[in-house]
Amino acid sequence: NICRSPIAEAVFLKTINSAGVADQWEVDSAAIGSWHVGRSPDHRALATMKNHDLPYSNKARQIKKADFEHYDYIFGMDRENITDLKERAPNGGGKAKILLLGDFDVQQPGAIIRDPYYDQGSEGFEQCYVQCVRCCDGFLEKAQKGEI
Repeated sequence: NICRSPIAEAVFLKTINSAGVADQWEVDSAAIGSWHVGRSPDHRALATMKNHDLPYSNKARQIKKADFEHYDYIFGMDRENITDLKERAPNGGGKAKILLLGDFDVQQPGAIIRDPYYDQGSEGFEQCYVQCVRCCDGFLEKAQKGEI
């Protein structure tokens, strides 16, 4: 989790802080694979977060089976993430609802948040940020209304 998920984590933290409900949430991000564990986010992700006043200092970690019991919601950024998350969930699935973050995009419900890792520049990271803002706003609104 060095591109999309740290951006989504930072955006959601800002979203709940702005809404005055940060004390009701615990937010973290994790990777499906282990290849970036312990690393900081991609420099383009960090620059994008800095441009939007989103402080971030976490390091990448891999999702654990315990996460499926600890958290209420676990988000994937694309359909492959969702499939992988469901495969990694403990038998019975755990208590966490596995959701596609893009399903909460108020402009494009069901949108995939494309991985900008292989892009040459930072435009894809900015697009990821914009999508995450819409999705986090949409998710929080539905969660506060009890619609999830």
